[in-house]
Amino acid sequence: MLGVAAALVAAYGTFLLWSSLSLRWDGFGFGPRRPKPKPLSLAQRLARAGLSDVSASQLATTMGAVGLLGGATGFILFNGVVPALICAVFAAGFPVANVRARRLSRAAEALDAWPRMLEELRMLTGSLGRSIPQALFEVGRRAPSEMRSSFRRAEREWLLTTDFGRTLDLLKVGLADATADAVCETLAVANEVGGGGLDRRLAALAEDRLDDVQARKDARAKQAGVKFARRFVLLVPLGMALAGLSIGNGRAAYHGAGGQAAVAFGLVCIAACWAWSGRLLHLPTEHRVFAGRPASERMATSQ
Repeated sequence: MLGVAAALVAAYGTFLLWSSLSLRWDGFGFGPRRPKPKPLSLAQRLARAGLSDVSASQLATTMGAVGLLGGATGFILFNGVVPALICAVFAAGFPVANVRARRLSRAAEALDAWPRMLEELRMLTGSLGRSIPQALFEVGRRAPSEMRSSFRRAEREWLLTTDFGRTLDLLKVGLADATADAVCETLAVANEVGGGGLDRRLAALAEDRLDDVQARKDARAKQAGVKFARRFVLLVPLGMALAGLSIGNGRAAYHGAGGQAAVAFGLVCIAACWAWSGRLLHLPTEHRVFAGRPASERMATSQ
């Protein structure tokens, strides 16, 4: 048994040496380490949610006010400090959840717009004879509102430097979207190499994006009933608590240590079920393959 374990360790060590020297892999896994996307800052999250005029201090103040209101409601209902604190923490998370929901909604709107934008890009670069940079910026002016600022910054970079690679890299950073990465890479290669295959590539990409958008719409439609039922996680226990307060000496049942512990446990379960169901309803996002590839490397490869 010891010999088998030693052989396995030796084989694994040989694999790590070979993958490190030959394939330039790092880490201890059985494949290359995937770069993790850089997490968005709070200011970026607020901007993407359409709340660019809201500062972090204003959001914190709102969270404090909503948490105080939730804590006061919990204390009035259950007449205890621990349930009130749990209600306050749970309520304070609603502004953050609202920001996240708005950000996801705007991201979904942007994804829904890509098939139309790609078809418009095909028409401008094909039948209307626009250059690739000119067609890209014309499409960007009619993009959804949350995407226009990124297109404006990219157009400003192009006017100042006429470096299309740097312009596309700036656009990729601003949009931070897998579809935008694929479009930018396609346009970069077409602008550098030339040829008549751009229309065919854009048509294939538009068809793929249209299928993805339709699949996401079907998934959201199927989730509508589940999302409606999810609200009962909050409404039903709250209604039962109010009903218990109005029947006989139901309010006195909350005063004892056992009642307070039961209420605290129930509130924690409600919060956990709410968070867990939210994670289950979250649609997966497409992995960004070209996010970290700079323009200089792309141009060197195409040449």
